[in-house]
Amino acid sequence: MKSSIEKIIQHVQKPGRYIGGELNSVIKDKNTVDIRYAFCFPDLYEIGMSHLGMKILYSLVNSFGWAWCERVFAPDNDMEELMRANGVPLYALESGDSISEFDIIGFTLMFELSYTNMLNMLDLAGLGIFARERECLTPIVCCGGPCACNPEPIADFVDIVFLGDGEESTTAVLKLLRECKAKGCTKGEFLLKAKDIQGVYVPSLYKDEYYENGMLKSLTPLKSAPATVKKSAIYDLDNCFYPDKFVVPFISIVHDRAVEEIFRGCIRGCRFCQAGFTYRPIREKSVETINKQARLLIESTGYDELSLCSLSTSDHSKAEQMLSTLADWTAKDKINLSLPSLRIDNFSPQLAEKLSLIKKSGLTFAPEAGTQRLRDVINKNITEQEVLASCKTAFDKGWSSVKLYFMMGLPTETMADIEGISDLAQKIVDLYYANETRKKGVPPLVSVSCSSFIPKPFTPFQWCAQDSEENLAEKQHRLLEYTKSRKIKIAYHETYVSLLEGVLARGDRRLSAVIYDAWKMGCKFDSWSDKLKFELWLKAFEINGIDPYFYTSRERKFDELLPWDHLDFGVSRRFLESEYLKAQKGKTTPSCRIKCAGCGADKLCKGQCDGRIKA
Repeated sequence: MKSSIEKIIQHVQKPGRYIGGELNSVIKDKNTVDIRYAFCFPDLYEIGMSHLGMKILYSLVNSFGWAWCERVFAPDNDMEELMRANGVPLYALESGDSISEFDIIGFTLMFELSYTNMLNMLDLAGLGIFARERECLTPIVCCGGPCACNPEPIADFVDIVFLGDGEESTTAVLKLLRECKAKGCTKGEFLLKAKDIQGVYVPSLYKDEYYENGMLKSLTPLKSAPATVKKSAIYDLDNCFYPDKFVVPFISIVHDRAVEEIFRGCIRGCRFCQAGFTYRPIREKSVETINKQARLLIESTGYDELSLCSLSTSDHSKAEQMLSTLADWTAKDKINLSLPSLRIDNFSPQLAEKLSLIKKSGLTFAPEAGTQRLRDVINKNITEQEVLASCKTAFDKGWSSVKLYFMMGLPTETMADIEGISDLAQKIVDLYYANETRKKGVPPLVSVSCSSFIPKPFTPFQWCAQDSEENLAEKQHRLLEYTKSRKIKIAYHETYVSLLEGVLARGDRRLSAVIYDAWKMGCKFDSWSDKLKFELWLKAFEINGIDPYFYTSRERKFDELLPWDHLDFGVSRRFLESEYLKAQKGKTTPSCRIKCAGCGADKLCKGQCDGRIKA
């Protein structure tokens, strides 16, 4: 570690965030590599080190002898203050070098409210905030992750955007940059070549224009850039790169365990869920691959917990076989097996039996809405009977706590739907007490978590108006007032946070100036409620003459050009429109395994989609 860093970390909380040197971290000689990649997570170490995407790409890039990937996290306020006071630039953990010395700087954007952190990290490195200020070939600043499906609000800051799965597109970009460095190409020449890689979007090659009413008029490609940029999608997960080891932190992190990804995509089609559409088509790993990779991770990290990662773990077509195979050795080796994403409608007694052998923590289900009418609107495709049946199965097997996820502010929602949340929770409490096999003296706990619904790009609800803060606050108050049982615990999100997230989720390029001004006035760590300075955001909107409610409060028409319409995540616009119309009528669409709805995502992977009905 460099002496300048050693000098300051003794004065900060949790110095383990900033020292590097953890088990399985990769150290290379920088003089023997051609490309240095700073993988940046715009939040604290504990958050970023839990991110699976960073683990995958870190190991992938470091598998190349000619490249070195290092990790970078946003320093907390105490560390940043000391860094600025002592002239210590933002550095990578492995080498301690400033990220300004690297060839490529990549940000993974999990939350819209991390945008100011990205700007702050660039500034801490001494780099220009705007892409136009960085004229040299390197460093190239890029981003990817869920928020990249509408990167327009940050288009002025980044050079390239990765759309979809990152393994193949990242490799192609790094090889291209290596080639361009060797040839002495300019940044402009590199970007013109990069635009032809599938899954790579170059914002500077598109020009935006607006109508007088503020709506987007056009987004015109320049210099032969493609009119539509298609995301990258991995075809075969069994043969796709996956790490055999993870970096093991010195300090506790949010998800401190080994993680095995079991499939990508989702068969369900819940109309509010961005990931359920943007991660399509559905692609599974085989049970054999899952078991092999999981064992290697446990052996190389020493973790005593293994988490299976997907949008809906119990939707794996061979879930019971997978759990049986994993349980054969995890139980024997005292490895806790965690399944964080379970579907209510396929939580069978057989699955519960498997789980009861390997874990006894609380179960989490997501009814999302309190009434059947509203569940049909959002295409949740579960009934109250299925919810109660799954809870009964869990109680029969010894569980006493259940966590339920709901949303407020859903399209067509009424106060009756809000009261339905409490009614359903109370029925689950009553169900527990009706169970004669329950442990006497052990009370039930039904935790109800209510997030505020935010219409997201590439969902059928992308045209919806977002519920106002006043309405959401009234609904939160009604839920608390209506809920009488002490066995039901209610939690919800602050409404002003949802407004800001909604603006940034569906915004256009004009928001780059707002984000910049908010950061200049001191905004950062906006996803942390104790650090969000909402009044400064409102001032930034005012300075730029932008009404935030323009992006949230109005319903969009099908003929309006949306800021992300030039990006292709596989699901057709026609399909999303038809789903929106069905939602307005309360009609449901069956899951992919019941009937293919023709969303179009299978075209990304040569017609492959594990959700399709096989002959």
